[in-house]
Amino acid sequence: MDEGERAVRGGSGAPGRDREAGTGWSRRRFVGAVAGAAAVVAVPVTAAEPPGPAAPAPPSARAGERTAVRPSRGPDRPRPLYLGTYTSAEGGGAGIGLAEYDPATGRITGEGTLTGVPDPSYLAVHPDGRTLYAVDEREDGAVTAVRLADRKVLGARSTGGAAPCHLSVHPGGRWLLSADYQSGSVAVHPVDGSGALGERTALVTHSTPTPGPGQQGPHAHQFITAPDGGHVLAVDLGTDTVYSYRLDQDRGTLTEVSRARTRPGAGPRHLTFHPGGRHAYLANEVDDTVAVCGYDPATGRLTIGDPQPTGSSGGTNYPAQFLVTADGSFAFLANRGHNSVARYAVEDAGARLRLLGTVPVAGDFPRQIAFSPDGRLLFAANQRSGTVSVFHVDAASGGLRLAGEPFASPVAVCALPL
Repeated sequence: MDEGERAVRGGSGAPGRDREAGTGWSRRRFVGAVAGAAAVVAVPVTAAEPPGPAAPAPPSARAGERTAVRPSRGPDRPRPLYLGTYTSAEGGGAGIGLAEYDPATGRITGEGTLTGVPDPSYLAVHPDGRTLYAVDEREDGAVTAVRLADRKVLGARSTGGAAPCHLSVHPGGRWLLSADYQSGSVAVHPVDGSGALGERTALVTHSTPTPGPGQQGPHAHQFITAPDGGHVLAVDLGTDTVYSYRLDQDRGTLTEVSRARTRPGAGPRHLTFHPGGRHAYLANEVDDTVAVCGYDPATGRLTIGDPQPTGSSGGTNYPAQFLVTADGSFAFLANRGHNSVARYAVEDAGARLRLLGTVPVAGDFPRQIAFSPDGRLLFAANQRSGTVSVFHVDAASGGLRLAGEPFASPVAVCALPL
């Protein structure tokens, strides 16, 4: 659930995925349906040829882990792109969108739909590239695993909470982390050797501190691993807090080690680390600001800096997500409302952001952004226009150049290029 999406409907800010009177829809889904209906196009139902089977892991691989074996592809051959949507929204998709993109031109070609996964609004891939994971953003929240070699759904597991909106895979490949927006909880699931998920090993609900201004409960919006690998951080929009936990990498359990509070009413949404590992950048959805954070790898403690501008020029805007280039030189922020991508120069070894300007996103409500693996392309999933925009990234200047017309995709809320 997004503050911006509630505002469009004139919502009261009720907790979680509040239902519109008499409709049974969440406000998040309603906004996507109204916006996405105009952009829906017919997509071929025939899936693209799946990659060949992966080679077996060597005997030396640790039990329960897999080595990274990826299909052989040339640098300019088409690459896979997976698209998240809401299947229960009017005008939404029928499942996970399947597409390919040209890594040289950025052109996207639709390849069909993977059905059988309800409301897959956020996607992540296993570090070895073999398994795709999706949230099932519903009242009875779940996470689903899909084997990419033959696109077989390996099953779903309950998160123990409501309306999961984010998930990520621990870099070691053995644990899946997920965040439940409506219940304000985070969960951990084991990942077995096939990529399938086991029953959750941890579930924590954020009961304190008290909700921030305009909020009636906790709203966990993101759950990620810090660069040190031993700590995982949960960003909660409802409590204006980022929680740091120590992850037991053998048992999959969580121990809270610290909390970082934003200013009241900031509504933190997404956190992205600088590759140096000692700084991170926080997008505050409610008060339309960003902040540079300090991070101590030894303790897992995050320190949130002063609010900074998003480049929205003071209009209605809800920042969504940060990206940082692999070399740590530039950062990009998705602005919903201003409908732009803000560009920042990263200075002082990650300790400072300098706003360079904004670039129109060529769509409406860019909810999520992602780099191609080589960092040469930036993808923006535009929820209300039902499109995916692609930009060429200039490595030297951080400049963005639109790569042709945006690709139509029903209620596009996540784009995952591989």
